[in-house]
Amino acid sequence: MNKQRLIPLIVATALFMENMDSTVIATSLPAIAADIGTSPLTLKLAITSYLLSLAVFIPASGWTADRFGARIVFAGAVAVFMLGSIGCALSSSVTDFVFARILQGLGGAMMTPVGRLVLLRSVDKSALVNAMAWVTVPALIGPVIGPPLGGFITTYFSWHWIFLINIPIGLLGIFLALKYIDPIKSEDPERFDLMGLVLAASASPASPSGCRSQASISCPGRSSRPSSGSAPSR
Repeated sequence: MNKQRLIPLIVATALFMENMDSTVIATSLPAIAADIGTSPLTLKLAITSYLLSLAVFIPASGWTADRFGARIVFAGAVAVFMLGSIGCALSSSVTDFVFARILQGLGGAMMTPVGRLVLLRSVDKSALVNAMAWVTVPALIGPVIGPPLGGFITTYFSWHWIFLINIPIGLLGIFLALKYIDPIKSEDPERFDLMGLVLAASASPASPSGCRSQASISCPGRSSRPSSGSAPSR
């Protein structure tokens, strides 16, 4: 296969895996919660921790690719994502599961921007639009098919396979990335902005909390309104 077509497929497969895992456990939470001895509502932390981990570590991906090379970082991100998947499958408590999902989010945060950076630096400008189309479509399909796929696997097999199915896909992705992606890295990388990363990491969980606080300030006394069936006071 032409390398200009193969590299977008490698990146698209990794992005599909990462985006699908953001929603695949939504329909499997009751089965997972029953197996590890908690409630489905508590296990919502697994979804939140994954998405927050993605948001926190994405700002560090560009510098990491420039410093160590896009090929190594991309393959390493897939490997970290696989380790997180294995950790999720082997989890026996909420704490183990949440930490494994955070590790998955760390791998996913490196895969998405670094994969697009690989495209920009490896694909000819004339073929870049087609390459981006190959990458965008799987990334959009992943979150959509995640819930039904998770429900199907949980019903007819076991919820563990939701995560273990990532292992052969990830191994194939690492092999193809190391074989076909060029070792691209910056000769003079910029200094890492640690303070910026800390501020971004702090803002990620603080922003939703601030929005909820603002909503409660904008609508004071909502809980004290009389119900529709109560008689108005005279």
